[in-house]
Amino acid sequence: MTEVKKGGVPARQEIQQKYKWDLESVYADDAGWEKDFAKVKELSEKIKGYSGRLGEGAKTLLECLKLRDEIMVLGAQVIVFANLRRDEDTAHSKHQGMADRAGSLGVELQTAVSFIEPELLSLEDGRVSGFLSEEPGLDEYRQFLNNVLRRKPHTLSPREEQLLAMAGEMDDAPYNIFSMLNNADMRFPEISDESGEKVELSHGRFIKYMQSQDRQVRREAYEAMYTTYGKVINTLATSLNSKIKGGMFFARARNFASSREAALFEDNIPVSVYDNVIDTINANLEPLHRYVSLKKRVLGLEQISMHDIYAPLVTEAKLEVPFETGKDMVLTALAPLGPEYVRDASKAFTQGWIDVYENKGKRSGAYSWGSYSTKPFMLLNYDDTLNSASTLAHELGHSMHSYYSRSTLPPSMSEYPIFLAEVASTLNEALLNDHLLKVTTDKQKRLYIINEYLETIRGTVYRQTLFAEFEKEIYARSEAGKPMTNEDFSALWLELNKKYYGPEMEVDDLIGMEWARIPHFYYNFYVYKYVTGFAAATCLAQNVLAGDQKATGRYLQFLKSGGSDYPLNILKAAGVDMTEPKPLVTTLQVFSKLLAELEQLL
Repeated sequence: MTEVKKGGVPARQEIQQKYKWDLESVYADDAGWEKDFAKVKELSEKIKGYSGRLGEGAKTLLECLKLRDEIMVLGAQVIVFANLRRDEDTAHSKHQGMADRAGSLGVELQTAVSFIEPELLSLEDGRVSGFLSEEPGLDEYRQFLNNVLRRKPHTLSPREEQLLAMAGEMDDAPYNIFSMLNNADMRFPEISDESGEKVELSHGRFIKYMQSQDRQVRREAYEAMYTTYGKVINTLATSLNSKIKGGMFFARARNFASSREAALFEDNIPVSVYDNVIDTINANLEPLHRYVSLKKRVLGLEQISMHDIYAPLVTEAKLEVPFETGKDMVLTALAPLGPEYVRDASKAFTQGWIDVYENKGKRSGAYSWGSYSTKPFMLLNYDDTLNSASTLAHELGHSMHSYYSRSTLPPSMSEYPIFLAEVASTLNEALLNDHLLKVTTDKQKRLYIINEYLETIRGTVYRQTLFAEFEKEIYARSEAGKPMTNEDFSALWLELNKKYYGPEMEVDDLIGMEWARIPHFYYNFYVYKYVTGFAAATCLAQNVLAGDQKATGRYLQFLKSGGSDYPLNILKAAGVDMTEPKPLVTTLQVFSKLLAELEQLL
């Protein structure tokens, strides 16, 4: 791969074809895309003919839902192709235009089928159940229909629903204000880097400087970041308060007991699952306190401060992992999932699922995306590092989840919910880490791998639970009639950081402003899903690595389950009960075991 890197970032045409995704399998040319774009519009008009007719009988309902599937499958194919074409070279104006048109088409599709759910809910009780009994063809829509009916107690009159929809745009305002202030208007001062050169701080550079081995650089970056937020803290408190009030308004309008219950309702998750996350992690903070203590000792600090939390315990080991090596490493690591999984995962490398290397204009980062009728494509920007190999394992997990769900289930059941989305990807990473630790004997490299995994658990499990606890508390106080000021937000944030990081961590007032820069608090009780997903994946990985063939079989069935049931039921069938502490405890036992090895080696 080295030859691609010479002379800087290559142009798209300089990348070998075998390292590009096979979008031609979707459309051989843009003309084919245009033809389907037009067909989707025609079908969108056709489905409007079913509006007002769903109560006619089971046959009419089945026809409508089949047409809805046809529209959404073809529409998704059109949308995915346009966006992937744009992302491989964002400077390509024609593909930019196609992606913009695809975005508008998506809105049209949702509008065209939007009559279905309200109309089903308007039918008299028992009508839909009767349709299910008399028409076997509706069986594949049972989960969809039951989920629609579950919303009935929280669905209002058509006029009230219209008013709530109109209010939705106003509910987006707090996040839009935060985003503009955070990303467009906010300017950070210069700091001195490790060479003494003046550099401007930015969101993108912040963690890099917080991971510096130079403590003065870490301190300057930390102080510059939070001093800047301190200048607009009242504005950001007002913005967050507005979001909280919006959540309360919609929850009460739809007859939910709380904003949290309303947010968890879509996945059919009881609030007790959310509470279980917070309670279990709070009962197992001691390993994090040990980690802080070890970091303090290894860094040689008299007092460890919040600006030291990202400092690595070991210097980065030189682990060069070219793509072909990374591919073999990942497939070997996935062997515990069995030959069927490895055989199917190998298709990613032979059938054009992956766009591997960076090229000029290519979108940064990594993702897995496709539709029911396409391959589960993966965008990477592989750079021959261990981190890139880990990203490959992660995105391959997403793609395999999509591949199995879509090839096993009809469209109406094939898409898995966000609550389950990170399980397959995180399990692949866990298997890769286990494999690396089994084959790595070099002490420095081993230390590096362990430290990276510990930081992942700290950032995903402990830190996101802290976020979840903060969010639970600010809504609870507001719903009890105690609106939060910026001082209240900061005092609560300080209190939580002291509890989570323990007695040896110096928690100063500046960190109290950190809540103001977290965009997730505008997503309504989203962050706990990072914790549940990671814990479920870790628990499943432990079962697989123990050589339990039944557990492995259950996991493969999980991958094929898509959205055929509610997420807690799908996980329980796979062997993980997220209503219980065990998956979270198992995850923190992995953390403790790795930490013990680090304590011994350092």
